[in-house]
Order: sequence, then structure tokens, then C-alpha cells
Amino acid sequence: MRFSFEGRLALLCIGLAIAAVVVYALIDRWLDSPVIAAGTALIIFVPLCLAGARFLARPFTSTLQAISDGIVSMRDRDFSVSIAPSSHTELRALVESYNGLGELLRAERQGLYQRELLLDTVIQATPLSMVLTNAGDRVVYSNVAARQAFLGGRQLEGLSFTELLQAAPEPLRQAVATDGDSLFTVENEGESEIYHLSQRGFLLNSQMHRLYLLKQLTRELSSQEVETWKKVIRVIAHELNNSLAPISSLAHSGRQLAERPDPSQLDRIFRTIEERARHLHTFIDGYARFAKLPRPRPEEVDWSSFLRSLQQTSPFRVLEEPSNRTAVFDPTQMEQVLINLVKNAREAGAPDESIDVQVAEHAGGWRVQVLDRGTGMTDEVLRSALLPFYSTKPSGAGLGLTICREVVEAHGGRLSLANRQGGGLVATLWIPAIEPA
Repeated sequence: MRFSFEGRLALLCIGLAIAAVVVYALIDRWLDSPVIAAGTALIIFVPLCLAGARFLARPFTSTLQAISDGIVSMRDRDFSVSIAPSSHTELRALVESYNGLGELLRAERQGLYQRELLLDTVIQATPLSMVLTNAGDRVVYSNVAARQAFLGGRQLEGLSFTELLQAAPEPLRQAVATDGDSLFTVENEGESEIYHLSQRGFLLNSQMHRLYLLKQLTRELSSQEVETWKKVIRVIAHELNNSLAPISSLAHSGRQLAERPDPSQLDRIFRTIEERARHLHTFIDGYARFAKLPRPRPEEVDWSSFLRSLQQTSPFRVLEEPSNRTAVFDPTQMEQVLINLVKNAREAGAPDESIDVQVAEHAGGWRVQVLDRGTGMTDEVLRSALLPFYSTKPSGAGLGLTICREVVEAHGGRLSLANRQGGGLVATLWIPAIEPA
């Protein structure tokens, strides 16, 4: 039968107390001196009490000392220390909790090590050059691509990044000096190679570090350029075939009618040829305008006057009177953008009275929204609507919204499209506010 620590301690105290009383009584009867009997009992049983208490507490002190040593090991990142299970009920739960914590920490460290190993493998295998420097401009980490780019495969750790840049091409040094993301071109053996540099500063272990990411974009851009040209050629070939095929057929019919003239039939043939020729002219002219889009010529513009002038060309409602503050942009180009957006809203089935334009100051610039209650766009169309040559119209060239986006981005802004709740579309353009010269 096992007793708890409290039970064993109680039994020890009761036994010692009974023995002390018996010894006291015997000595008092023998010597007939209560003082001597009490002193003798104390001399005998105080050491026995201390020895008994030490015997009972020995498992607790040894276990607590083992846990203390284990915690010190954990503080030193050593999670391998375990404690043997105790036979005492009071200590068993404590030991099991400690051993469970150690096992959990070992498993987490192993998982973290595996993730770090996987991350390092991915970083070392990526073609993206990665360099991490500390506050002293010393390289503390680099991958294989970075070592190959800067030192022909030799280690970069411990070297000064500024000294490494001395042997780098001048465009790279200028890109690093910009202290931000940049795109630059390096001439290599008569060929131009395009690179993108991204750099960020952050705190690591309470010290400032800087991460440099260098990526070569030549192959990707060349591939995208080829795909773009293929798409342009397909669109142009499609439009030319759609116009030249009926023109060729009508020319053959006209040659036959020339032998037996029929004014009404000839008039229909010539009108159709004229319509197809006009369509081709409009199509080619759209591509020419997209390729020769001029740079903006900003000037001071009053929003109220600007919108009133637009309303005479393309009817719409102004939701609220814009700010009296003067804006700076190219009025001709921005007028074409808004006319195109309003025209698209009308072609999407929006009534004139449902087309609204709102101008407001937003995020350090001007936000212009064209809202309508037309049919809106599907998710697929929304993803592709701003891409060149994409159109859902049977006779569209896919350049209207693309030109709008080019104009807005040339002003340093951005253009986005989104469906409205309740139906319709909202086209939002934002341009930065520029102080008048």
C-alpha cells in the first residue's frame, strides 16, 4: 500500500511524537527530572526529524533539480534532456509534462530545420540572385546565382557589398543607388540584357539588414514580345480577311455586272466596298494611334468647366460638384479617356440618365469614376478588358480601353474596372495631384 507525501509526512511526525513522549516519560521516571528528560528527548529526536524530512524530500529535490537542469539545457537550445518517470504521484504529472514539452520542442525544431533546409534548397536553386547585407554593408547570405553573378561562383559571405559593386556594370551600380525597385539594361558582348533589381531594408535580430533581389528578364520579355506580336498578327490577319474576302467577292460580281449593267446592284456593291474600306481605315488608324500615343502635355484645368464641356459631347450626370482646387493634366487626352468610358457605358446598354461621373480628391490625387447601370462584365472579361487587342465587340479592335489605360498611366495614375452592386460597371481612374507650375 502506497501513501501520499502528506500521509508519509504525517506518519513520520506521529511516530516521532509518540517515541519522544515515551522517551521523556522513561527518563523522567528514572531521573525524576522533567527538564533533563525534555532536553534528552530533544537531543535525540531533532536529528531524527531532520533525517526523516530529508529522506522524505529526497525524491522531490532530485526531481526538481533535474527539471531545473533540463530548463537550463532548453535555454541553450538543447532539447534532448529527459527525466525518468517518478514513482511518486505528486511528481509523476510534473515529470510527464516536462518530458512532453521537451518532445514537442524537439519535434518543432526538427520541423523547423526541415523547412529551413527546404527554403535554402529553393533559394539556392532559383535563378533569382539574392544578397543579404548587414548594417556594416557586409554580405551575410547569398545564393548560387548571386555568387555566380558577382564572383564567378566564389563565396560572398563576409565581403563588402560596396566593393563587390565596384566590379559590377555601371547600370547595376546606378540601380542600387536609387534605393528602390528599378529596371535597367546591361550591354553584354553586343547584346542587351534586361534586369530588374528589388531592394528592401528590414530589422533582423535588432540590426538593420538589406535584401537585394536581381532577376534577369531578357528571356521572359522576349517571349512575351513574341507572343504579343503573334497576337497582333492574328488580329490584323483576321480583320484583313474579314474585309478583303467580301471585297474580292464583290469585285468579281461587279465585273459580271459590267457586262449587263444594273445600277441598283452596282450601287449596293460600291457601298459595301466603301463600308469595308472605311472599316479597314478605322482599324489601321486605331493601331497607329496606339503606337504613336504622344506624351501628356499637362496644364491647369478647372474640373467644373472641364466636365461641362464633356457633357456637350457625351451626355452624363455629375454626381456632386468637384473641388474648386485646380488640377494639372493633359485635357485633350483625359477628355478622350472619359468620352471613351462614357461611350462604353452607353454601348453596354446603360441609359443616358444612369451614367454618372464623380470627381473627388483621394489619396493625394484625383479619383474620377464613371458609373453606369449597364450589363456589367463577367469575371473573365474583367480580367482581360484592359489587355491590348481584347474585345467582346464583333467589330472591335480591342484598343479603346488599352489606350485609356496608357493615357492614365502616362499621367502617373492607374485605371481599374469593377462591377457594381445592383448591376452595371464602375470605371475608376486615379491620377496624382500635381501643383501648378
